[in-house]
Amino acid sequence: MKSESGPHGDAAPPARVTPQVMQVERHDFTDLVPTDRARAQPMQGFDDIYTDIVDYIVRCTHRIWDERDVGLIYTHYTHNCVLYSTNGTLYTREDIVRDTIQRLVSLPERRGMATHVIWNGDDQKGFYTSHLVTGTGRHTQHGHYGPPTGRTFTSRTIADCMIFENKIYREWIASDQMVVLKQLGLDTQAYATRMAQTYFDKGLLAIDIGENRRMIGQYPPDSVADLSIANTDLERDTLTWLHEVFNRRMFGKIKYVYAPTVQYHGPMMAELYGVAAVMHQTIGLVGSLPDCSFEPQHICSTPCDEGGTKVAVRWIMEGHHIGYGLLHELGNPTGKRLQVMGMTHYHYKDGKIVDEWRVYDELSLSMQVKLAQMADRPAATVAPLPTVTGAMSCTSEPICTSSSITVRCLFAPS
Repeated sequence: MKSESGPHGDAAPPARVTPQVMQVERHDFTDLVPTDRARAQPMQGFDDIYTDIVDYIVRCTHRIWDERDVGLIYTHYTHNCVLYSTNGTLYTREDIVRDTIQRLVSLPERRGMATHVIWNGDDQKGFYTSHLVTGTGRHTQHGHYGPPTGRTFTSRTIADCMIFENKIYREWIASDQMVVLKQLGLDTQAYATRMAQTYFDKGLLAIDIGENRRMIGQYPPDSVADLSIANTDLERDTLTWLHEVFNRRMFGKIKYVYAPTVQYHGPMMAELYGVAAVMHQTIGLVGSLPDCSFEPQHICSTPCDEGGTKVAVRWIMEGHHIGYGLLHELGNPTGKRLQVMGMTHYHYKDGKIVDEWRVYDELSLSMQVKLAQMADRPAATVAPLPTVTGAMSCTSEPICTSSSITVRCLFAPS
């Protein structure tokens, strides 16, 4: 057997194998935060501790939230980072620091476990990550949820981040807050009212834009989806069937896209099985906002060690609460305009979706309804006229002040 040797006859060193970008699935947390792993991809401008973009987003999230190193936000977010959530927008890094502290005060035992990370990009153009987190904990401290209840909770959150040279400069968070309140035994309607009052007092009112342009005039919805944000054939296929189902209301398409054994992981920690369940959840969501438009904002995909590919879609639904459906907490149709910010992760295998994780927050929608109702109050309630004494009494009879002028009370009974 011929031996391999170096230029001077010495045994050649073994070829260095570059590790692949990590995946969260099938790994314990300690595997996800290695201390002696070589870099798996170029990471110009990133701290040396991070070996790839998945390592970055999982490790820095753990360091900030679980290890309590909140100050890392100063080196991992830009000063003018904008954070969009289902319940509002933060516009500065310092706002993000303060919000993080408040959440740690309220739920100090919460642990956020990475479920998977779907990403695209590179260190030259910037990375985009979509990070699904399953959070568990216990409500043990007084904070924005009120006095501690001692109850446990589990919820899902998806955070989408735009990252360049170690810093997040834009972030979107869809977090199911309604399921947390339910598990803590809190009054969800009172909580939504309190949130709405905060916005109302600041003059931040909802604006009803009328038509959402899903249909132009009397024309039907567009027959072709906008595919401009897609990068791969699978992403284009995903946007196409999403348009068919949500905008063209071709719900029967679902049975051709999903595997018969599909598992659906939805809001309120729903764990459902089969095509019929997916169809019910989808029709039910549209049923509450029957004039809604569905607008994907971003899509990316990553091959999966479990087989197949995972796809992440960030989306907006806009419509009016004029129907009955899945959004039970909203009560009877109110006619109010609502905007749903949601995120979905799909796992495709053999051309079919075998898992779907869908996250949006019904608490945010309840707050939007109540805020719109607060804005209606001045128009809906006519303030009583001040009491007038003396000759200027309010009657249905003319009040004569001169021989040439007759004045009637403007609010005289008809």
